[in-house]
Amino acid sequence: MSDTKHVPADLVRALDPTPDQLEVLHQRLTAAAQDDGLLDVAYRTMDSPLGTLLVAATELGVVRLAFAGEDHDAVLQTLADRISPRVLRAPARLEVVVQQLDEYFHGRRREFEVALDWRLSAGFRGTVLHHLTEIGYGHTASYATVARRTGNPKAVRAVGTACATNPLPVLVPCHRVVRSDGGMGGYLGGVDAKRTLLTLEAAA
Repeated sequence: MSDTKHVPADLVRALDPTPDQLEVLHQRLTAAAQDDGLLDVAYRTMDSPLGTLLVAATELGVVRLAFAGEDHDAVLQTLADRISPRVLRAPARLEVVVQQLDEYFHGRRREFEVALDWRLSAGFRGTVLHHLTEIGYGHTASYATVARRTGNPKAVRAVGTACATNPLPVLVPCHRVVRSDGGMGGYLGGVDAKRTLLTLEAAA
């Protein structure tokens, strides 16, 4: 058994840091990485009525918002594979979007004013997602309507796929797309999450 009675107190503290000390160290490392241009993807988590959300951003803007059910570790690995392995938890970089999301969830915000990085949505899926931003707060549109707006009225199923794989849910409101018969349709965060968002907007 090791004997720490004769070990200097400052060395003991260094070998067994408190959570607060670890957080300070992490903040310093994050700042250094950012100053040296080594932070390509910053991320943090936040609590919400939909559960814990992961929010990630590049220098271009928010690139990913993920629900807890998506497995945040897997999401971060995908970001490392598709964008850059230089991924680091950096809450300060995401304060603005987290504040706006919190205001939205509390009924105090109807539009988001944050830059978005669309690189994870290419081709027709990207076209669909850009059209979703035209659906106003508290309103809905059918998959068929969105397909017509893209100039491809027969691409209803493709619209559904684009919504189901939206890397920026809530910020890009795929929850406002419903079935023509009034049914909810699918949602990346689950039908209950979709219903929660639509109810929130209808009540505002």
